[in-house]
Amino acid sequence: MKIKFFATGGTIDKIYFDALSTYEIGCPKIKDILTEALVNFTYEVNSLTKKDSLDLNDRDRNKILNAVREEECRRIVITHGTDTMVKTAQTLKQVKGKTIVLTGAMAPASFKITDAQFNLGLAVAAVQTLPSGVYLAVNGRILNPDRAIKNRERKMFEKKYG
Repeated sequence: MKIKFFATGGTIDKIYFDALSTYEIGCPKIKDILTEALVNFTYEVNSLTKKDSLDLNDRDRNKILNAVREEECRRIVITHGTDTMVKTAQTLKQVKGKTIVLTGAMAPASFKITDAQFNLGLAVAAVQTLPSGVYLAVNGRILNPDRAIKNRERKMFEKKYG
């Protein structure tokens, strides 16, 4: 089995430089996390953008959409900033016949206390077991992007009702 990972930036790959929160999006942390976890599957990592998700625009989303469409692998995990993850996931619902899981983190993967590794592991499990479709893997839950919302105060995703 092979899993394709696309990195788009977001907090998971942020590198902070000072107390005033000056940062840049660094190289994808996916390979480091998977290497440390001693995973036993074939994978490939491609970086599509290095942006905070608030800076992603429709052109970026189309780039992500086209990369997923053109990818031969049917199991795809996308690391993404949490602020606009739902919007990108909804864009990707156009793709049929693939299992696509978006994940991210509320704190950078390089921080001592972070949800990055847990969320990436959840996404890996989800992409291997779920049927084709588009999902979010965050906060210990698999969510339908049409029924998910980020609660900034609680720093987590919740099921949206109504």
